[in-house]
Amino acid sequence: MQPQTSIMVDLFIGKVLVHNNWDKDELDTEKEIILRLQNRILMLFFGSGECERCQEFVPTLKNFFKRLTDEFYVERSAQLVLLYVSMDTTEENQEEFLRDLPKRCLFLPYEDTYRKELEVMFEVEETPTVVVLRPDGSVLSRNAVEEICRLGTDCFQNWQEGAELIDRNFMMNEEFDNNKMRSITDPIRRLKYKVEKKKKKRNGDEDEEEEEEGQGPWG
Repeated sequence: MQPQTSIMVDLFIGKVLVHNNWDKDELDTEKEIILRLQNRILMLFFGSGECERCQEFVPTLKNFFKRLTDEFYVERSAQLVLLYVSMDTTEENQEEFLRDLPKRCLFLPYEDTYRKELEVMFEVEETPTVVVLRPDGSVLSRNAVEEICRLGTDCFQNWQEGAELIDRNFMMNEEFDNNKMRSITDPIRRLKYKVEKKKKKRNGDEDEEEEEEGQGPWG
């Protein structure tokens, strides 16, 4: 039986995605792309090495991504993928800028005109822009740059809940002792991301909100 793909994965079926590592390994089959993207939150980073604001943002983005995916910081990698969509004017500029991006991120080959299609599709008007997509392909954030800078890794748990992608095994190492804590901004965050809590029947005639376990400082 063929695996059922999400709309987000379908965006890249038939495309080539390249690992930003030394060997520039390519994901060029449907199976590879599904395994890499299925059931993940996807960050599309639209930027350019010629953009001064992008250069200033990259260290923050790199630290954000590493603290969510590097085993030095987390028990296991978050369900998160970073894909660089180059707006560089030359391939040389793209290659140079990729040196500053995380080695675990992906990118589209410079010659792939699909980069421009994505720019139009997500109405990118400025750089840097980080479009955050749910696994179903819907937009969770049209530009998360400010949120990443302001909240750091805490905003990932917002995205998890907003995408209804609750991974109860995800926990920052430094949060082991505080995982029960609930922020006073919790109701605001839930309203912002339109997260509907599942309800269950209790005693046959009373609905009660199901308690969520393993929450970090932001929920």
